[in-house]
Amino acid sequence: MPPKEFKYKLDFYYQQALIYLVTLILYAGVKGSFIENEFTLVFRDPILYIIGFFVVVAFVTLVLNKIRDRKLIVEQGSIIFQHKFTRREIPFSDIEWFHIGRERSVQTAGRFQVIVFKVQGRRRLYRIRVGRYEREKELIAEMERVAAKVPKGERQRFRVRSKV
Repeated sequence: MPPKEFKYKLDFYYQQALIYLVTLILYAGVKGSFIENEFTLVFRDPILYIIGFFVVVAFVTLVLNKIRDRKLIVEQGSIIFQHKFTRREIPFSDIEWFHIGRERSVQTAGRFQVIVFKVQGRRRLYRIRVGRYEREKELIAEMERVAAKVPKGERQRFRVRSKV
């Protein structure tokens, strides 16, 4: 069975950059003035600089994420997190438990929103947010195939202990 590759979506970054750019253009258009059929832009407005800063940051973030080229690859015996600079492979045999479910803090439609798994020798959990990758339904199907091969586990909940 060939490996399945799922690319990281950049839709959010494109939308963010375009919204900030449109905001900058609209604000500059409102603040500018027409004097004798000539448009002059007010460069001393601090809000213009703030919006411009957000536009630059949004486009830099978009370009960096495009260069990074993040991917999630599911192979026969491992899950691979890959981007242009590094590759992290997690064999199924190293997975302590695997959970497919939803996150309470994320309000999106659909039954499956997050895949969480614990790897031996690592304190932190791996969290895959399904909505951030292309071909969500196919990704869920692949993760359910993986879940059949590894131990299942309920996500760990934090419990509040009261002093007696």
